[in-house]
Amino acid sequence: MKTIPVMILIMLAPAFFHCRAAPPKDVSSLLVPIIQQNDVPGMAAAVLRKGEIVAFGVAGVRTRGKGDKIAATDLFHLGSDTKAMTAFLCGILVDEGKLKWSQTLGETFPELKKTMHPQYQAVTLEQLLTQRSGAPGDVEKDEIWGRLYQHRGSATSARQMLLRAVTSKPPAATPGEKYIYSNAGFSIAGHMAEKATGKPWEDLMREKIFRPLGMTTAGFGPPGTPAKNDQPRGHKAGGSPVEPGPAADNPAGIGPAGTVHCSIGDWAKFIAAQLPSSKVKLVKPETLQKLHTPAPGEPKYAMGWIVADDQPWAGGRALSHAGSNTMWMVVAWLAPAKDSAILVTCNQASGKACNDAVLALIGDLFKD
Repeated sequence: MKTIPVMILIMLAPAFFHCRAAPPKDVSSLLVPIIQQNDVPGMAAAVLRKGEIVAFGVAGVRTRGKGDKIAATDLFHLGSDTKAMTAFLCGILVDEGKLKWSQTLGETFPELKKTMHPQYQAVTLEQLLTQRSGAPGDVEKDEIWGRLYQHRGSATSARQMLLRAVTSKPPAATPGEKYIYSNAGFSIAGHMAEKATGKPWEDLMREKIFRPLGMTTAGFGPPGTPAKNDQPRGHKAGGSPVEPGPAADNPAGIGPAGTVHCSIGDWAKFIAAQLPSSKVKLVKPETLQKLHTPAPGEPKYAMGWIVADDQPWAGGRALSHAGSNTMWMVVAWLAPAKDSAILVTCNQASGKACNDAVLALIGDLFKD
């Protein structure tokens, strides 16, 4: 199992609710036929405008074959949409003077000078976060993935092991020259944050992002309690549910690349912090712009975001990213020019179901 590098690009001509004067539009009925047509257990969706949720809906069930329905406050696994959060955390640390975009692996980990390949020593934080570091897209062939699953120490020590294993060999491509979607690269970026602060990535996420934004449901790994149908379950491709536990997620060592879970309302709080009208400014304006600016070359990948130009529904440029650990699927679309965003979650890895929901929400709420 690994995080699917899905980047759905649609080239088209809650506690969060109490602050609105009027309740959000209920779009639950829009999700029902999408669930039926795609044979998925359940979904949730939200639309933001000017920092407020203006449309919200849930439909379906937590677990296939059981009657408990998806609730508005239920938790969904975000997969690779964690990457934008890790990049945002790094941006906060850059603003605090604890990291630099140009900071290299060699500078950050001088103790590895003898074992780190020379090309990796010059790799920067920015290259890691824009998928231009040369870090491999697949670490299974070197048995690193299996070692991460078997690791019995802390998540931080697992990331240290990953760093040593990856950087002891030549990069998969010359750093800075080629796009390679790499969970390992993002995990190493998260480990740079750990080294700079002396704190685990998980603690930094709570301290710097979750608590300031009021994301009270945010956590790590598969949501829910084993043997209790208290939260949605992820489902395999064939539709069978997976109980919370080690087999229900990627190893904790790659947390910075994709292990966050939360309610869609709390995810909306993070997404709102990416938009022009954000009331909570956790990074400087120039830092937010940096986070949303793609590296040269194709695809246009910024720091945890794919950039899609000329999207009519978005009023121009849009930012997007999908996430999946092969048992869940989520997708976010941001339209900065309209100060808006669309979020969709599903407790089975169906990119089509999420895509269909995004299209339906665009048709319903972005007609002008």
